Amino acid sequence: MQITLAHVGPQPSAADDFERLTQVYVQRCASFARCDTRAFRTEKALLEGIGKLQGRTTPVTVLLDARGRSMTSEAFAAWLGARRDEGAQQVVFAVGPPDGWTESARTSARLLLSLGPFTLAHPLARLVMAEQIYRATTILTGHPYHTGH
Repeated sequence: MQITLAHVGPQPSAADDFERLTQVYVQRCASFARCDTRAFRTEKALLEGIGKLQGRTTPVTVLLDARGRSMTSEAFAAWLGARRDEGAQQVVFAVGPPDGWTESARTSARLLLSLGPFTLAHPLARLVMAEQIYRATTILTGHPYHTGH
């Protein structure tokens, strides 16, 4: 399964501290799953990019949205594991445009996911999501990262 952490906005600078930390978690995740990041200039470009990922299965699109579903790390890992077990080839987690997702984007997503009631800056939301993806992969493989051992 390929996991992509995408966002709508400019390509982050390698000198950006949030981007460096995000890449740390993406690289750590590579021990357990294929992971990458992608930037798209517009929501439309993101949705078109996801459409081009079509393989033998439809890409699973998860949009980060304040009105979405909140999960514990364990529940999120179980959700991701279920997608893996269903045979999903591509899972895309996307941080949206500054003005939020359009209604058509929201309805096209498999899941709207909330990181909590706070509004987070997009670079911080990407970092939190990267860490949670890594945490989920460690939970699914029984790695001790999640339990602190």
